[in-house]
Amino acid sequence: MPASPLRPSAPPGRRRATAVALGLVALLAAGACSTAEASGGGDPTDGGTLAPDAELPTEVPEGTVLRVGDPTTQKAFELAGDDLDSDFSFEIEWANISGGPATTEAFRAGSLDVGAVAEIPPIHATWTGLDVQVYASVYRENWEDAPVYEFAGAPGVELDSLEDFRGHRIAFSPGQAQGAIVLKALQEAGLTQDDVELVELPSTGDVYSTALAAGEVDVAPLGGTQLFRYLATYEADGATSVQHHLRDDASHLYGPTEVVRDPARAAALREYVAAWAAAKIWVAEHPEEWKQGYYIEDQGLSEEDAQYLVDHAPVPDVPSDLTEGIERTQATVDLLAAELDEQPLDAADLFDVRFGPVAGEAAAAARDGGAQ
Repeated sequence: MPASPLRPSAPPGRRRATAVALGLVALLAAGACSTAEASGGGDPTDGGTLAPDAELPTEVPEGTVLRVGDPTTQKAFELAGDDLDSDFSFEIEWANISGGPATTEAFRAGSLDVGAVAEIPPIHATWTGLDVQVYASVYRENWEDAPVYEFAGAPGVELDSLEDFRGHRIAFSPGQAQGAIVLKALQEAGLTQDDVELVELPSTGDVYSTALAAGEVDVAPLGGTQLFRYLATYEADGATSVQHHLRDDASHLYGPTEVVRDPARAAALREYVAAWAAAKIWVAEHPEEWKQGYYIEDQGLSEEDAQYLVDHAPVPDVPSDLTEGIERTQATVDLLAAELDEQPLDAADLFDVRFGPVAGEAAAAARDGGAQ
C-alpha cells in the first residue's frame, strides 16, 4: 500500500475535516440554537457570558442540559451505584460517541458539549478551525509499566529498539494519538521521516493489526486487546513488539469553548468534572467489578482478554495543577507542528485550568473513600 506524502499542500486528514465542516454548516447553526435554548445561557441577553477568568459558577439553573460523549464514565456510574454520586442537578444526555474523529465531528455539528479523548484531538481540532478547551485531564502514575501503546512488528520483523524502525513501513494516523506516538518515537530514535515510510491508515478497529498480518506495513502502534491478540496469534510466526518508554498516557475531557462561556453549562460541567474524576478512581479500585460489568458484559470480551486489560490497567493520576501536563502538551504541539507543517500554537490556550482543582480534589476525596 503506498504511503501518503506527509507534507502535502492540503493533507488528507485536513481535507476530510474541511469537507465535514462544509457539509455540516446547517447543522452547526441549528445545533447552536438548540444548545442555547436547552441551557438557557447561550444568549448573552438571557444568561450572560462567562468570562474566561471568572470564577466557575456552582449553581446550575433549572432546565440546564449537558450533552456528554463519555461512554466509559457512563458505565462506571451504572456499575458503581451508590458508590458514586451521579444524581446530577442538571439533565445529562449521554451520547454513544468516543474517539477523536467522532467527537470532533459531533462538536462541528453542534450536537455535543463535552467528550473524552486522548492527547491529540484537541490539538488537531484547533488546527482544523474549532475553538475548543480541555477541562480536565487524567494521566497514568504507572505510565512506564503500563503504556497505552507498544510498537508491534509484522511477522519476521525484528524489533529490539526504536532505532530498528529505520527503513521500515510504519502505520501512521495524523490527528490521532497513534500518529503522535510514531512521530515521538522517531524523534527519540534520532530518525526522520526520510528514514522510514509512513503509511497513512485509519487507526480504528483492527486496521493496524490486520495490516501487520497482511504485510502491508512493518511496524504499527498497538494497544490493549489489539496488541494482546496480535501477539498471541502471530508470535509463533516471528511477530514481536517493543516498548517506547515515552509518555502516551494523556486523556482529556474537552469541548467547544462556547460551552464554558455559558454560565449554566459551565456550572453543570463543573459538577460533571468532579463526578468524572471520582469515577476514574472507582474503576481503578474495583477491577473485578469493572472486568465483569464493562469488559465482559458490556464490551463482549473474553475472560482472557478482560484479564489482560485488568493486569495492565492504569493507575489514574488526576492532577489539580495542570502545569506539567500543559508543558508536555506543548512539546507535542511543537513536534506535530514541525512534522505536519501546521501553525505553532500555545498549548496553555487549550486548557481551562479552573477545572483542575475541581477534578483533583474530587479524585483525592474518592481515594479517601468519599463519594463525589
